[in-house]
Amino acid sequence: MSPAAAKPSRPGVHSIDHYTLEVPDLALAKQFYETFGLRVESKGDTLEAFASGSPHRWARLVKGAHKRLGYFALNCYADDLEAIRAQAKEQGARFTDPHPAGSNEGFWVLDPDGNRLQVRVGPKTMPDEKVPMRVRHAGPNERGVLGRSHYGKVHPRRLSHCLLFTPDVLKMVAFYENVLGLKLSDRSQDLIAFTHGRYGSDHHMIAFAKSEAKGWHHSSWDVEGLEEVGRGADQMARAGYTRGWGTGRHVLGSNYFHYIQDP
Repeated sequence: MSPAAAKPSRPGVHSIDHYTLEVPDLALAKQFYETFGLRVESKGDTLEAFASGSPHRWARLVKGAHKRLGYFALNCYADDLEAIRAQAKEQGARFTDPHPAGSNEGFWVLDPDGNRLQVRVGPKTMPDEKVPMRVRHAGPNERGVLGRSHYGKVHPRRLSHCLLFTPDVLKMVAFYENVLGLKLSDRSQDLIAFTHGRYGSDHHMIAFAKSEAKGWHHSSWDVEGLEEVGRGADQMARAGYTRGWGTGRHVLGSNYFHYIQDP
């Protein structure tokens, strides 16, 4: 979809290009992400993570004293970049230098919690429309569920969304809407809120949950259907990653999930 199609009133970003996490142990991170079903490549002191649906790099992991968000790189169309920059200045956004692991493309700002955000021209990685969920049905004289030995490894197709902890959910929503052009999808009081990108997006691209302090909550990865959610949970449990939550279905967003706690 081009920016000329369904041009919104406020310019905004359309996609998460990638996120960068600072982690204390890159070897543990590599093992976890590969077990999860992503392809992980080492590039110097950085790990880069890829899903199965495209050659796009979705995540970068760099060495840090503690696990924390390094930055979000957010993509926009070329026609929107300068308008978003002007919008950020008008809204009083705090401009900043690039993260040490980032690039000089576009411009960098800090959100109200001090998270670094890069706004740059880049490909649209969010879907233009809802992708149907695949549901498997057993045929005549077929077993409804096959044994584990019949299944291959689950490989997520792409990054779907990320969620951050924040002390002030509504302040974060206002910033991401007024500065970056995201739109509110759903919220529950001031406890949790979900925002989506311009020009077609999942129900949420970046979400916020209330907490005493800021922090990284989770990244969510898209698979074909509910069966893959369950098989992915089993895949992680058999590898020793048993701490998590699910399998279940959210009310807001209506998506099926299974959360796995990383190292």
